[in-house]
Amino acid sequence: MGYTAFERAPLGLGILMLSLGAVANDQLLTTLQPASPAACIALTSNAERLTCYDQIFKVTSTQQADLVSQDSAAVSLTEKVLDTVIPTAAAPIHPSHSLLDQRWELAGDSKLGTWNLREYQPMYVLPVFSTTNTNERPTSPNPDNSVKMGEEQNLNSTEAKFQLSFKTKAMENILGDNGDVWLGYTQSSRWQVYNEDESRPFRETNYEPEASLIFRTNYEIFGLSGRLLGLTFNHQSNGRSDPFSRSWNRVMLNVGLERENFALMLRPWYRISEDSKDDNNADIDDYVGRGDLTAFYRWNEHDFSLMLRHSLQGGSDSHGAVQFDWAFPIKGKLRGHFQLFDGYGESLIDYNHRATYAGLGISLLNWF
Repeated sequence: MGYTAFERAPLGLGILMLSLGAVANDQLLTTLQPASPAACIALTSNAERLTCYDQIFKVTSTQQADLVSQDSAAVSLTEKVLDTVIPTAAAPIHPSHSLLDQRWELAGDSKLGTWNLREYQPMYVLPVFSTTNTNERPTSPNPDNSVKMGEEQNLNSTEAKFQLSFKTKAMENILGDNGDVWLGYTQSSRWQVYNEDESRPFRETNYEPEASLIFRTNYEIFGLSGRLLGLTFNHQSNGRSDPFSRSWNRVMLNVGLERENFALMLRPWYRISEDSKDDNNADIDDYVGRGDLTAFYRWNEHDFSLMLRHSLQGGSDSHGAVQFDWAFPIKGKLRGHFQLFDGYGESLIDYNHRATYAGLGISLLNWF
């Protein structure tokens, strides 16, 4: 367990005092010859009194060594447990080794200034994106946002999907040498490119602008290094008219941890409420959820990510989703992308519709 210089001072002083006490005890052992335990009571010095009792009960040096060894083992075990459970200082961020630093410029040596366009969420093109359950009649608690019977869409179960995502730093080091403001934008589209009967329309496009305040952190917990803490204002909408219009606003907490080729991003969020008459999807957090957890792992040239999302409620309001992505090498710089999704909210129009999707295509850029 790591100690700061401030923490080491009392520890060193304690060791010195114990050493002096041991010398004093050795001297007392040669002079004290108590007749009974009662004789030790008269000694006012705690050290002398303890030595007196040692003389009475004949605690040998071998026994003392055994006790010290047991105490050391107990202390070592305690330190290991505390190192795992209680946050302690982590090693400094190394720009070339930290996954989170590569994307967020956390270390001082990683700063690139403001208004440089950077990658954000994964970017890919999936020519094949198939579902087991098309949503031809989207619904919502708001009657203005529900497709009526007889007005169902004629959708193909196989379409194409692509996603683009960028961010840029608007402000740098707003609190000393820490705290950056980032602006991000992500757009994902589902294109009915194989639906010739309906003139190959774009079924759904989600627009997601956001602003984030990101801080560098440096602690270690459960074997992971905590590197990032942030607060994000996020807007997501599909830009469509009723009855297909969907949108919501969220405030997110971002917690980023990592270890070698593994990164973990935890994002609980709070939805900003809207007027019930204008709310396109009043129950969206009961389906899309109130937070997500994304784990990323790199193995050789393969990148794996797993997203878990949940409403954090029980009973009939217990809903969520899971998404698995795998980016893999094909030839040279050409990389493939496989995506598997199951649950609610693959897109905004499907926020309360459960389906399983599988997609295959080309990876343009992954998480890290």
